[in-house]
Order: sequence, then C-alpha cells, then structure tokens
Amino acid sequence: MRVRQHVNPMAASFDVFRGSPPVLDLTRPIEVEIGCAEAQFLFERAAVDPQRQYVGLEIREDLVDLVNKQAATTGAPVHAVFCHAQVHADMLFPEASVDRVYINFPDPWFKRRHHKRRMVDDVLMRSVARMTKPGGDVLMQTDVWELAIESLALFEGLEAYFVNQHEPWRFWRGRHPFGVRSWREMNAEQTGLPIWRMLYRRTDTPLR
Repeated sequence: MRVRQHVNPMAASFDVFRGSPPVLDLTRPIEVEIGCAEAQFLFERAAVDPQRQYVGLEIREDLVDLVNKQAATTGAPVHAVFCHAQVHADMLFPEASVDRVYINFPDPWFKRRHHKRRMVDDVLMRSVARMTKPGGDVLMQTDVWELAIESLALFEGLEAYFVNQHEPWRFWRGRHPFGVRSWREMNAEQTGLPIWRMLYRRTDTPLR
C-alpha cells in the first residue's frame, strides 16, 4: 500500500475527530506514542511487556488501518487512533491516566513557512502534561538539532509539570532508556547521525 509521507495538519478536515477512541483498561499501565506511523516501536514494546496497553496516535488514516489490522492478526495489545494529536488528545485519555508517553522523531517541517505545522508545540505539551500520571515518563527524541532545542525549551518552560531526569536544560545522556528502538532511531545510529533525547518525569502539580 502506498502511504503518503506527509499530510498538512493545518487542513480543516483534521479538525473533526473521525477515528475510533481506544478502549482503555485503567487497571493496566498505558503507553502512548504520538505520531506512531506503522507502530513498529509499539509492537516491539508490546513484545517486551505484553501486560501493558499501547496506544498510537497517527494523522495518516491508512497507517492507522494497517496498525490495527496487524494488532488484530497478532493479538498484540496495540491500538492506533486516527486523529490530530494537538486537537484530539485531551478527548482520548482521562486526566493522569497514561504511564509513559513517547514522541519519536517527529517531522521537523524544515521550511520556515511550514514551521507552524510542527507537531511538538505548547498545545501538545500541555496535553501530554494532562494525560500523564504523576511520576510518569515522557521521552522525546529527534535527530534534528533545531527541533531538539525548540522541544527542550518547551519542556523546560513547563517546569511545574515536567522534571528533567538528567539536569535542567540538558539532553538525556546514553541510549534509549526503555529497551527498544524505532526504525528511524536505528537508522540514525547506523549512519552516525546524532540523536538528541529528552527524558522528563511528570510532577504531581495539577494542570492549570
């Protein structure tokens, strides 16, 4: 199946939620990947720890269908949701219900006129703060320096809600802390590209 690599998230068609919300079992830990693509990362996480639930948010509907068909075939505890994460995340998860959030290599939209299309912004970060449990983990990683610096500034600007697990204004040192790697991550490591990782822990401060 031919899947578009990019869609314009500013398109009005994405304003209305048309996906299928995840059916959550709040007695089990929940992990969410924002921008999951084909959910290779989540399927590998599920193989490591099948007792958890894995939810991927993805704006490309064809990929969502592929993920959910694979999950149905394999029985993996993975569910993809067709949505615009900045617009719909708050309606998909109860407050303080998610144990871990991943943002793996979001599209940097390099051209300046396209920067407004970037997924990682203050709106998304506040949604992440809302959904994540106190003590929950948030991992963001990218191989684009400009996006890394912008994302670090967003996290550090919300210091009431996120604590840097290395040091304030510092990137995570070392490899991926949760045992599996995305394809983009593996490719970056094999080709010698630097990877900037940010690992934060949610505080117990209620979102204002």
